[in-house]
Amino acid sequence: MKIALVGATGTIGQRILEEALSRGHQVTAIVRDPARVTKQNENLKAVAGDVFNADSLAAAAAGHDIVISAYGPAHGQEEKLAQAAQALVDAAKKAGVSRLLSVGGAGSLEVAPGVQLVDTPEFPAEWKGIALAHRDALEVYRRSELDWTNLSPAALIQPGEKTGQYRTEENRLVTDAEGNSRISAEDYAVAMLDEAERPRFSRKRFTVGY
Repeated sequence: MKIALVGATGTIGQRILEEALSRGHQVTAIVRDPARVTKQNENLKAVAGDVFNADSLAAAAAGHDIVISAYGPAHGQEEKLAQAAQALVDAAKKAGVSRLLSVGGAGSLEVAPGVQLVDTPEFPAEWKGIALAHRDALEVYRRSELDWTNLSPAALIQPGEKTGQYRTEENRLVTDAEGNSRISAEDYAVAMLDEAERPRFSRKRFTVGY
């Protein structure tokens, strides 16, 4: 496929980029500064694009089969996430790209019927802003007419081992037998590319964990 990847230089974006290239896809990394994309690969090119400007994004995404967004706002600017989501939706329409995948958050996943992780007493206060921002962005996708998918990570996601193994749920936090919820950024990227290649969650949010 021809993949337009937004946020390719971030922790998760780098793993998505690596996974996509390892599968032979052609990737256009849409970034503020193309010079920051230092990886050399015949199937990779970097172009400038503004995640908040639909026209800029559309120009970069035109001619691609799918847009994947790994954009994450800077700390203290969480409210920009929904703004970026709307620009991505508008850009995909302008560019004629019907499929949009995006990195979501774990906070809006349910830990019990009707109870979201972000609303539990033990949820860390310092993560509440980004969790609520991801919830708002998810609503932007749900209101769109695109073939969108939003992939929420487990409660803990960090660089680690690529095993190729994961379990999925739609709206409920995935936990292991000990109650832990975790996924490596590498296996998260595997799940993202699996969904890109073989869609199972069209117009849905889903999550992954071990």
